[in-house]
Amino acid sequence: MPVEALDDATDREQVFRELVESSQDAILIKTLDGRITFWNAAAHRLYDYAAHEAVGRHIGLLIPHGLQDEEAALLQRIGRGERIDHYETQRTTSDGRILDVDVNIWPIHAPDGTITGACSITRDITERKRADAELARLQAQGRHISLALHLMGTSQQVPGVLAASRYLPSTQGQGVGGDWLDVIDLGAGRIGVFVGDVMGRGLDAAVVMGQLRSAARALALAGLPPCELIKTLDVFTHGLPEQFVTCVYLEADPAAEEVTACSAGHLPVFLIAPDATVGVLPVPTGVPLGVGGVPHQQVRLPLKSGSALALYTDGLVETASSDLDTQLTLLAATLHTASVAGEDLEATADRVLHTLLPDSATYADDVTLLLLTFPTVPLHTAELALATQSASVPAGRRFLQHHLRAWDLTPLTDTASLLASELLTNAVCHAQGPLTLRAWHSARELGVEISDHTVPRPWARTAGTSEENGRGLMLVDALADAWGTRPTTAGKTVWFTLLTPQVNTEPLPPHPRRAELRQEVEKALLPATATGTPPAPTSKLIISSAADEQ
Repeated sequence: MPVEALDDATDREQVFRELVESSQDAILIKTLDGRITFWNAAAHRLYDYAAHEAVGRHIGLLIPHGLQDEEAALLQRIGRGERIDHYETQRTTSDGRILDVDVNIWPIHAPDGTITGACSITRDITERKRADAELARLQAQGRHISLALHLMGTSQQVPGVLAASRYLPSTQGQGVGGDWLDVIDLGAGRIGVFVGDVMGRGLDAAVVMGQLRSAARALALAGLPPCELIKTLDVFTHGLPEQFVTCVYLEADPAAEEVTACSAGHLPVFLIAPDATVGVLPVPTGVPLGVGGVPHQQVRLPLKSGSALALYTDGLVETASSDLDTQLTLLAATLHTASVAGEDLEATADRVLHTLLPDSATYADDVTLLLLTFPTVPLHTAELALATQSASVPAGRRFLQHHLRAWDLTPLTDTASLLASELLTNAVCHAQGPLTLRAWHSARELGVEISDHTVPRPWARTAGTSEENGRGLMLVDALADAWGTRPTTAGKTVWFTLLTPQVNTEPLPPHPRRAELRQEVEKALLPATATGTPPAPTSKLIISSAADEQ
């Protein structure tokens, strides 16, 4: 109908009523005392009251028990001339069902300006509220599972390392994300340190984080150097749904006072020196995991005794209101202040969070912080270069015995000498020289390492009772408290450790027969070795080096 034809007030009222009746939202008009004066077809469909059943009755007809005071307050606001938009409340249908509704109410004015009533437009949001509640339940469930994945990967205390860690899930959205950290006992006094961040939040990111953390720990325990470990993780990441991950892996060797590091696009690591100087560990940044095509680089750097390291994820330093470089500068200054004040790592971690995240209710990303230092450095270290000849075995044994007596570790002499002899014999027979015998001890343990220029590592095999090879590493496995191998730039290192007499904690056995094997070896083999008689095999489980198969 042309607008020009609407000159008549009756026609305008008719068009208005047609528009109101065709509306999909329930529209009603009520007086200031709550009496219904108008009721459209959508109101009939929503509340199941026909117009003749509703008009003239009080609005309380639709108000659930307990909400009468709320409705009275709304009418008072309308009487003061207020407009109420998108007010979420509840209403009752004719059959007693409770609906969640969104209500818009505005006052109706008479020609003289007085308020005579209110017009209300109501929309049913019951399904939306139900969907929101289900979504909230699923998000809470996902958050719980994600937090469980993080807690499952909480690093255990590693001997010789003091560490303080913090993980704070985001306060927004799904909260928990893909941050992880790990401190790994690599044996022989070496420590692996990992911090990483999977892009995204929620259960998907947490699951990918769990896979990467497990893979990284396994690769680290297998002895892969940082660069090879990151390269393997890069290949592994290509098969995961979240393919953008930053991480940094450090392998600390407090005995040698050095750290080897490799980064895949992660934020810089801070080094806090013993004199409280704070600087960035000069590690090439590299590209994130999953990018591919660009090789990662590792560097070997000095790590003075008493130094501390600070690793973190972007949630700690990236904010919408501050520049990243400004936040990194603030982090370095905070670490310096805490170090000058002589604070321990726990207090330092609290200071960092309080300074960089003063309002913990608003951070948008999950936050991970790891501070660690290595106070347990070797009390003594000794090293000897040897040729690949049989005379090197007794020479290495005498060298070790001399230093154990000097270090007041005489109770360990027999066992350490036997195991060092076996490793040296294996190296002389199967490896390329020169060899290096290195011994060190801390208050907790004695470590002995044999390095050579051959790549193959020891591996376990089942041998016949008449075979001569393999008993050396069986002895090492039975008598050492821990042993293993790791690659070096020139070849490999085979090592073992023995707990010092002051340490009474028995480590977990690597297999159920460890205690039995130890008793067998000590009873049957040690006396034979002392007399120079080759020991007889005591078990068909023989552990040999790869070279034994040649």
